[in-house]
Amino acid sequence: MWLPEKIQKLTAGETYQADNIGMSDSSVLLFRDKVLKIQPCGREAETEYRMMLWLRGKLPVPQAFAYEISGQKSYLLMSRCSGRMACDETYMRDPELLVKLLANGLKRLWSVSVADCPADWRLEKKLEQAREIIERGLVDMDNVEPETFGEKGFRDPEALLQWLYDHRPKEELVLSHGDYCLPNLFGEGTEPVGYIDLGKTGVADKWCDIALCYRSLLHNAGGKYCGAAYEGFDGQLLFKELGIEPDWGKIRYYTLLDELF
Repeated sequence: MWLPEKIQKLTAGETYQADNIGMSDSSVLLFRDKVLKIQPCGREAETEYRMMLWLRGKLPVPQAFAYEISGQKSYLLMSRCSGRMACDETYMRDPELLVKLLANGLKRLWSVSVADCPADWRLEKKLEQAREIIERGLVDMDNVEPETFGEKGFRDPEALLQWLYDHRPKEELVLSHGDYCLPNLFGEGTEPVGYIDLGKTGVADKWCDIALCYRSLLHNAGGKYCGAAYEGFDGQLLFKELGIEPDWGKIRYYTLLDELF
């Protein structure tokens, strides 16, 4: 595989394997103590690198060793996270342990001041990006929820986008991960020890992360990704651990918004 010269030097002689977990359009190579993420150039790739640098010392994020651009691709070489993914069997078989980890991960994010955060993902920006994705015909219709479009859903992505503009909720701005799904958080017990996939991380509504976390929790527990369901899962456990009442309107809104990304 061709790699930029700097990346080659930093990984010379090391073996790797491909990581197929997740649903992004990036390629991820796992070395013994490093990870190489190769993805199309764009706002998310640049944001991931910038946020990784900005969050160093604020949250447990990978250390960036190199960021190179060649042609239409970016190459981000970073350290590997310790701990286990939140979708690991250790967590999936222990719902209470899992929701404590997820809730602690959210609280750690929200504790970071966004006064000088270099990334802005407030709704105005997200809806603009959603429009661009639609105009370029890049909505992945094969991976949307079955009820989102069709007879009982929206006519098409344009109709969904208009609904999102018409029903914009009031935002509770925090540091948002932006894609707070189980594979993007590593833990040791109940403590978060690694946040990855930071391309959508920045200032945004806290309910964006809650909504995507809740959906990911139910999908993973229900067997959507591994084919086997796990017992003992109750989505309400997450809200109890966070000490908040679920805002189902916002949860639906941000789940629908994510269908366009």
